[in-house]
Amino acid sequence: MAMGITRRGALRGAVGAMVAVGTAGIGTAAASGRLERIKIPTRAGVFDAVAAGPERGRKVLLLHGFPEFGIEWEAQLRALAGAGYRAVAPDQRGYSRGVRPAGIEHYQLDHQVRDVRGIADSLGWGRFDLVGHDWGAAVAWVAAARHGGRVRSLTAVSVPHLGAFEKALREDPEQQKRSAYMAGFREPTPIPENKLLAKPLVIPGVPEAHLNEYNARLREPGALTAALDWYRANDFTGYPDRVAVPTLFLASEDPAVAPSGIEDTKNWVTGPYRLEKLASGGHFLPEVAAPAVSELLITHLRGVR
Repeated sequence: MAMGITRRGALRGAVGAMVAVGTAGIGTAAASGRLERIKIPTRAGVFDAVAAGPERGRKVLLLHGFPEFGIEWEAQLRALAGAGYRAVAPDQRGYSRGVRPAGIEHYQLDHQVRDVRGIADSLGWGRFDLVGHDWGAAVAWVAAARHGGRVRSLTAVSVPHLGAFEKALREDPEQQKRSAYMAGFREPTPIPENKLLAKPLVIPGVPEAHLNEYNARLREPGALTAALDWYRANDFTGYPDRVAVPTLFLASEDPAVAPSGIEDTKNWVTGPYRLEKLASGGHFLPEVAAPAVSELLITHLRGVR
């Protein structure tokens, strides 16, 4: 869903040529505030993930968007760990090397929702707090609605409840305009892949180390096609279930999301609900507005028993 990405001299909303440089600052210890790379085996395959915080801490699962990976949540992982939480951010289906099936049908959102449950089961988590941004928010909305017995709370960033988003796509010309880039992403392979790999990726405000990792990882065989298959497989219809768990929705002035869907989201939540509009940050709030997102997230979690 991510718009606001630019390629020098090419399409807006695109992912460009990749540079193979690893992410800086990743540790191997599970000490509070430090990050570790872990593997999460599930029936779907083995997910790569970044984790932080004490194993006995309250559990938080964070889902990234396009074109990012789990390291998108680096600032929040460190903040959560420092506050005593155990936080895990997996590279989702198609982004993880061990869960990259070929075929558009494998990227319909029901698969990703099942992945959430499979990851939690593998980690041994009974109940957990769920956080998502962009496509990760889309997955998180559906997972929270379907698995309210296990999801303690929801924090959605940038993307409205899919019922509200689908309605906006259907009825609001402004949302239709802001989502026009998706048609290009849904073209058959390898048309958008070739376009998106033609120029360097630029997302203003996103840490260079993160961009370098996204660049390198999306050049892996099949990775960018799998990421684009999320767009090809989904039209956002068929997810009318309302969310009953305590929910925080973080939004800002967003080139990919019109105000109508943001405002309508309150009608799709039956539990405690709070909308926070950040004054700036655009679409990529977890990275561009990292301190504010971390503070609001932890405040939300502390208010939920």
